[in-house]
Amino acid sequence: MSLKEIFCQDKAIDILQKALVADKAAHAYIFTGPEGVGKLKTAKQRAKLLLCKNPTNENNFADSCDSCESCQLFDAGSHPDFNPIYKELIQFTKDGKTKTTPVDMPIDVIREFLIAKVPTKPTLSKKRIFVVTEAEKLNASSQNSLLKILEEPPEYCTIILLCTRLEKLLPTTKSRCQTIRFGPIDENIIIEKLKQTGLAPEKTEYFARLAQGSLGQAEQWAKLELAEANLYETKKQLIDSLAQYQYADALELAQWISNQIKSTAAVWIKLDENTSTTDIKRRTAKIIIQIIISALHDAMTCSVTPQKPIFNSDQLQKIKILANRLDPELAAEKISVCYKSMRWIEANVNEKLIFEQLLLNLAVSDTIKL
Repeated sequence: MSLKEIFCQDKAIDILQKALVADKAAHAYIFTGPEGVGKLKTAKQRAKLLLCKNPTNENNFADSCDSCESCQLFDAGSHPDFNPIYKELIQFTKDGKTKTTPVDMPIDVIREFLIAKVPTKPTLSKKRIFVVTEAEKLNASSQNSLLKILEEPPEYCTIILLCTRLEKLLPTTKSRCQTIRFGPIDENIIIEKLKQTGLAPEKTEYFARLAQGSLGQAEQWAKLELAEANLYETKKQLIDSLAQYQYADALELAQWISNQIKSTAAVWIKLDENTSTTDIKRRTAKIIIQIIISALHDAMTCSVTPQKPIFNSDQLQKIKILANRLDPELAAEKISVCYKSMRWIEANVNEKLIFEQLLLNLAVSDTIKL
């Protein structure tokens, strides 16, 4: 893969290219934008270019040669001067063998795999690249420990922070980096990519729309579906349940959701051994909330602008039933509650308790029209 193959991020790529041509490339970057829109791919290809021994330059577009020793090692995942930093490295820290991956980025990972390694000069290329994923989960202590390096790194060092929530980074961190913004991917492109996986048309359309511009998320859901995680069937059953949902159903439905999260996560864990089990369960729970939000959003759409397309077009009658029970204002209020629940999931609260509270809230008798 090369920088030319990254799509829908022309503005970000153009900024990086112009800086390189003008020899004004920053020593530290923040790539910010929604999850799954190409930040990591761009960071990797940028790193590959900076490490390349024979970079090409065609029409002022610099790219890696794809054939030198550096490029071959990079593609094999064994380049000595490329350093990906992620939470799961906690197990490889000095005192981390028995530790589980936490919610936040462990400061020990930053100290041992970034700060301690920055002074070491590159061994193969002229540069040494560090790419920190989930930078929004760097706590204040971790960010403060990085400030000196971000301000005065060695000439050979480039640091890229990948971040989905820019507001989580301290002003002192942001002021020492150049921020590059990444936008959502066009839905039609996502649909075309999912078609190539062999996913059924109705599933392709649903996952592409649910992803809201995140190709990475849509592709992950497609992999789960093809691995028989039955995520699409879970979605159908959940919306059927919401359409006829009563207050007394809350605890039973919460238990059913908890069981679905466990079964889907079990498939996901087999597909992605490099991500912690806790993170996978957390991401699976967030998918369920996204499905609930999609149903509530569809109910609003049916009431206010029925001519507009909806997420769950394959369950239109169920959505209409839900729309008759919730007026647009109340549906919007419940969507807000769902997003609060999403934040509780990020805080690592027990997902069964989260869904019990969410479902009880959705069923409050004075807010749902029965």
